[in-house]
Amino acid sequence: MTNRRRFLKTAAAAAVTGTAAAPVPSYLRGYEAEYLKNPRDAALKWFREARFGLFIHYGLYSLLGKGEWIQFHDRIPIKEYEKLASKFDARKFNAAFICDLALEAGMKYVNLVTKHCDSFALWDTREGGFDIMNSPVRRDLVGEMSRACRERGLGFFVFYEHGFDWRHPHGPAPWLFKSKSARPAYDPPDPWYAKREEYDFQKYVDYASAQIKELISNYGPVAGVWLDGIGIPISGDPSLYRAPELYRMIRKIQPQALISYKFGLTGEEDFAAPEEPQVEKVKNPGAKPMEVSKCLQKRAAPPNNRYAVWGYNEHSPHKTPEELWEDLKHGARLNANVLANIGPLGDGSVHPEDLATLRAVGRRLKSEGFPKA
Repeated sequence: MTNRRRFLKTAAAAAVTGTAAAPVPSYLRGYEAEYLKNPRDAALKWFREARFGLFIHYGLYSLLGKGEWIQFHDRIPIKEYEKLASKFDARKFNAAFICDLALEAGMKYVNLVTKHCDSFALWDTREGGFDIMNSPVRRDLVGEMSRACRERGLGFFVFYEHGFDWRHPHGPAPWLFKSKSARPAYDPPDPWYAKREEYDFQKYVDYASAQIKELISNYGPVAGVWLDGIGIPISGDPSLYRAPELYRMIRKIQPQALISYKFGLTGEEDFAAPEEPQVEKVKNPGAKPMEVSKCLQKRAAPPNNRYAVWGYNEHSPHKTPEELWEDLKHGARLNANVLANIGPLGDGSVHPEDLATLRAVGRRLKSEGFPKA
């Protein structure tokens, strides 16, 4: 027997018995045979069968209670927005509790927003210094969530805002990309940004790649990397982002990690993850797995309806269990997973209405199973 065959036999036995030597990630238990042949194929099979996941938008924006785009909509200057870090303590953010809630709701994976448009990182990053370790929290929330998922057999996805970054001096600029979302409409332009004659977009691309490398190197096993912000690259030259190079790095370090970039940036993604209006933009619909995001907060009434609803919005009404059940029906009709989003409050606690809705849907799933198409 060759060394490789001996290794595979030992690994398979360890995986089946659940010993510490098992190389199979905890969320892929039951897929050991597929994993030993091809980790990515095993992950794709698992993802198609997972059906339901939890999305978490939490960051500095949660303190203001007007959604994750508050810096953009209210044109908060960068140095002014930065001051929120001194008030961020996340004292009630409990990864174990959130993961238990996900299990109670019948979910198979968790997707944590590790860095959004504002560039504030929820882990101890070596890139830029605008992160949770430079706040009163001084806890690595990405590490806490990764560990809690691993201990409970939940897949752990990392959301990374790749398409744009409102803080990086060399982030997507309006003269390079046509999308108005690239930067807040500061008038005059915020002096934090690099002047046009000094601007080098590849510095931003290198920075984003370095941060993603940290996430997949230090918080594995990672079920997937969920990239956002596709509207910016497609408003200009997408090749400037060097996405194929990024994808190769992810797959080399985490062979089982799936990759998405909304409805598809290069066609090399493992699954499509459109928001509802983007479903028709999915490349080769039906050929790859698909996931649709659904938010437990709803758009607020005027005048607060201009604010986003993924991060905590104090003005937003919340979905009832029946409304979330309808979302699951929509996912069934699309043959897609449903990723249900919560926006924890500024202190990190889950909104009571979201708690009640997720628990009620979990009880219904346990008794009825998933709704049919």
